Amino acid sequence: MQIYLPIAELSVNALLILMLGGGVGFLSGLFGVGGGFLMTPLLIFIGVPPAVAVGTQANQLVGASVSGVLAHWRRNNVDVKLGLVMLSGGSLGTALGVWIFGLLQALGHIDLVISLSYVLFLGTVSSLMLWESLGAMLRGRSVASRSKLHHHTWLHGLPFKMRFPRSRLYISALLPALIGFFCGLLVAIMGIGGGFLLVPAMIYILGMPTALVAGTSLFQIIFTTGIAAFLQAVGNQTVDIMLALLLLVGGVVGAQFGTRVGAKLRGEQARALLALVVLAVAVKLAVDLIIRPEDLFSITLPGGA
Repeated sequence: MQIYLPIAELSVNALLILMLGGGVGFLSGLFGVGGGFLMTPLLIFIGVPPAVAVGTQANQLVGASVSGVLAHWRRNNVDVKLGLVMLSGGSLGTALGVWIFGLLQALGHIDLVISLSYVLFLGTVSSLMLWESLGAMLRGRSVASRSKLHHHTWLHGLPFKMRFPRSRLYISALLPALIGFFCGLLVAIMGIGGGFLLVPAMIYILGMPTALVAGTSLFQIIFTTGIAAFLQAVGNQTVDIMLALLLLVGGVVGAQFGTRVGAKLRGEQARALLALVVLAVAVKLAVDLIIRPEDLFSITLPGGA
């Protein structure tokens, strides 16, 4: 069933888009990530312009994240206080990222920047996560269990300390705020929820219990992606409503199933699976940047003629 996307200016199979949304929503609930690190490349692979893919799929992340948070909320796996502190930094980062996105779009470099950013960040983070999680499984214990409450680094000596009873943490509020700020930048520029960075940062930097990471990460992602989607639509006109609705429907349904499956996985197992998925996407993008394109030259005239 073909459907025309007015902003992306191409026809796509509606069933395929629903399946993509459902699959990414499943991963969102399974790993506690927004899923944008997968959705943006997948949309690019089927022909959606990178700028439209980034702007549009933020809407899908909102729906999938809300669905995932509700499931985690019922299990009392959300630290709202910590999530709000992260959101304070994430909102500023998102606003700055949308401005940078618009600047790069005007210069004509946004497509290349998006692809290179994915290869760099996804490749680096996935490799580190895979190395750590495999080591943890070989030792027979997760890293989360080794991160004791009294094991601190210089980061925990920063000022403005705050207690987070749900996560049993007493740390500087600057840490979660800065993590949120950086992930907000990624939301706007790369079209991702930031979960693939939020999850390891919350575990290894903040020292949060693994059981609370997924729900708290999705809680923060809801608002940063919502802000990004609104600003992209108003400022850069890169949000395709028809595409967003299809992704949203599939994502909400998929997230519910992913949350149920994720409850059965141990922390290090979930991190290893996430690392493998992210690494596969990074490799695919890197190959696409290197291989010779079918059309060596293309000319775009003003007005799309």
